[in-house]
Amino acid sequence: MKKLVIGAVLGLSSLAANAADYVIDTNGAHASVNFKIQHLGYSWLTGRFNDFSGNFSYDPAKPEASSITVTIDTNSIDSNHAERDKHLRGGDFLSVKKYPEAKFVSTKVEDLGGNKLKVYGDFTLHGKTNAIVIDAQKIGEGADPWGGYRAGFAGTTTIALKDYGIDYNLGPASTHVELSLHVEGVKQ
Repeated sequence: MKKLVIGAVLGLSSLAANAADYVIDTNGAHASVNFKIQHLGYSWLTGRFNDFSGNFSYDPAKPEASSITVTIDTNSIDSNHAERDKHLRGGDFLSVKKYPEAKFVSTKVEDLGGNKLKVYGDFTLHGKTNAIVIDAQKIGEGADPWGGYRAGFAGTTTIALKDYGIDYNLGPASTHVELSLHVEGVKQ
């Protein structure tokens, strides 16, 4: 039930001497926070959050010492339909005036080997915080053409809307949202 797409997983610099700190590259549009939910059980509704920020710490020698924080501007929800987005921002769903941010803060990273990780953390949405687990994968890392260094991750999780106080009835097939995060971080 808990699989968020937070495709970035990473390392605590205070715990690992070789850990590096990264800022998620949202300026270059090398990151995304996406969602999908069944629409009445007939099809998938997909969308994204256009505005978010975050950072992570990562040491390839000690991935279990990694950490990540991502903050999402809930008003930036974009399902490619203006009227639906207005409804999603309102009281039936995100209540963006009252809860302008959603946030994920990792609490533990488990190294599964083969660039696969489980990222445990607290996800706050709609004023409620719950523990979730993100199935994540390191995509790659290395020097970029501009003299910097980058690392990229992808992750997914599924959340139950009711766990976040969202109880608008879209039918029994539409009770959970799949979240995915794809991030490329620039080493600081």
